[in-house]
Amino acid sequence: MTIISLVNQKGGVSKSTTSIHLAYWLTIKKKKRVLLVDADSQQSSSQWVAGMEKAIAVSVLQTPDDLLEQLPELSKNYDFVVVDGPASLSESTRAILFRSDLAVIPTQPTGVDLRSASDAMRLVKQAQSVRGGLPRAVIFLSRAVKGTRLKEEALALLAQTSDAQLLKTVIHQKQAIADTSGQSATVWDLPGTPAAESGQEYKQLFNEILAQL
Repeated sequence: MTIISLVNQKGGVSKSTTSIHLAYWLTIKKKKRVLLVDADSQQSSSQWVAGMEKAIAVSVLQTPDDLLEQLPELSKNYDFVVVDGPASLSESTRAILFRSDLAVIPTQPTGVDLRSASDAMRLVKQAQSVRGGLPRAVIFLSRAVKGTRLKEEALALLAQTSDAQLLKTVIHQKQAIADTSGQSATVWDLPGTPAAESGQEYKQLFNEILAQL
């Protein structure tokens, strides 16, 4: 009955990709009862799941009222609910945060993305002030390029954030990850060393996320 949400106002920061991989990992690798909630108007994650060979339970909830009312009820039937949040800091995002146990904020190593993550953190803090500390918040760096100054500067900046726990795992940019959506797959379904390396990074990330609960 744990609700984990992926939130950020900016699209393209790997919310849907991380949500899919987290739901898959919990379902297939950890044998948990998991529901993926698609709260993004583009419904990319629910369309992605529809083409997958291995079934992941999915529900589409779009409005703030539906999210506020249905998330607690849906969570009673699952070990984990993973919410793929909208690409905006809308009332739907507020509703998600008012029902989440843990908010996960992915960000890319660019100035625009880092500012967007800061805006998402502001909403998280508002929810925490009302709910007495929940949801807990973590942030991680996604789509980073190994050995670049941009990656190191972004990590240094994120490490100074006192409002969210910076996770140690970094998800590096790889074509294997980019290929997963079009193939309705995860990196664990794809062949090759790059996919295996990405799979190991996701495993480490998700173990870190679970350790926060």
